[in-house]
Amino acid sequence: MNMQTTTRLTAAETALIEAYNNQLGELPGNGDVFATRDRLLDDLKTAGLPTRRIEAWHYTDLKNLLRTVPADAGSVSASELPPIAEGSEVLSLLQGRANVKTLVDGISVRAYADGLLDGSAAGGLAALSTDDAIGRINGSFVRDGYVIEIDEGTELSAPIEVQFVHAGGQIHSRLPVSFGARSKVIFIERHQAVTGDAALVSAISEVRIGDGAEVTWIILQQQGAEDTHLGQIRVDLGRDAKLKLFVINAGGKLVRQELHIAVTGEGSDLQVRGVNLLGGETHTDVTLVLGHDVPNTTSTEIVRSVVFDRARGVFQGMIRVAPDAQKTDARMACNTLLMSDDAEFSVKPELEIFADDVQCGHGATVTDIDANHLYYLMARGIPANKARAMLVNAFVAEIVEELEDEAVVAALENVISTWLEKHA
Repeated sequence: MNMQTTTRLTAAETALIEAYNNQLGELPGNGDVFATRDRLLDDLKTAGLPTRRIEAWHYTDLKNLLRTVPADAGSVSASELPPIAEGSEVLSLLQGRANVKTLVDGISVRAYADGLLDGSAAGGLAALSTDDAIGRINGSFVRDGYVIEIDEGTELSAPIEVQFVHAGGQIHSRLPVSFGARSKVIFIERHQAVTGDAALVSAISEVRIGDGAEVTWIILQQQGAEDTHLGQIRVDLGRDAKLKLFVINAGGKLVRQELHIAVTGEGSDLQVRGVNLLGGETHTDVTLVLGHDVPNTTSTEIVRSVVFDRARGVFQGMIRVAPDAQKTDARMACNTLLMSDDAEFSVKPELEIFADDVQCGHGATVTDIDANHLYYLMARGIPANKARAMLVNAFVAEIVEELEDEAVVAALENVISTWLEKHA
């Protein structure tokens, strides 16, 4: 079942509708944009937020989990942060507002709000499907973001970091990025709360990777303890292109991160890596929809999660292989450590294969720390808590170490170790 109707709105649904009406005079856009916004909100009003009855949302009942929606923060401000990796080119989106500046040669940057005002962004606001609650919310409320174009053949020695920094309230942004043919770039999409005030954040990145390009894209999510983060990345991968997509969730109370990837160019290679660090009573859902649409492509997806306390995690991974996509090689694995009897993790790997000459597989494990490994460390005088933290760190750090940039690896390892010191 993929559609639902409701006549009874929850408090959160009512708050979203009221927020739209209250912000209507402030949202940027021309007639085409507002026609799309109105249609998206009407769809949201009619269908409501998704429940367990919607297959794609079966493990994340958004209608039940999203209890409240914070008011718009108004004039609250946030400041740019030091880059996560020293030397990075930084663009900051502070409280949802862009501050356009010139970067190195070969990169053009403009404000997404300009496309809303002239109507050129209207077509991109559409939801991906009738189940796309993130697309509906973001398309209704988005105010700004960055549009980034990287020229053909551009090779950057330092990462580009786009910071989404907020101090509570509602923040809705877009990030369309196109990588020209044969470009080579490390790109960091960083989401960071700087106060404890509750926030509703929706962020959609639209990524086009040209033929022969090599891109490393890192999503680092460190929202506040009361924040809801609804993230989505949409990727089109060209011929002979290579994408390494890393997702690290280390914050937020309610998190849904969707990865929608279309492999449309022959000879392309995709690597998806995920690290979920979950504690308290948080709920984090990573949902992957990957389509191999052409022959001779490869992909590997590895997600590792650590779940403490009463936290709950979800990984849904769908790989679809089209009839013409012969010689596809696709592998997916999800490995989870449950560190508490009250912790939960749900895994749903899926394969839909319509070609006959392919190599595809998936697997999942859910376990606790190996008692023998823990005993080995404790027998050498290491306290139990520190020994457990060391083993957990080794479990997830292996993923991060696949990155080639030493400064980025060190920065992300520091994020992980800092989180574990607090929770483990």
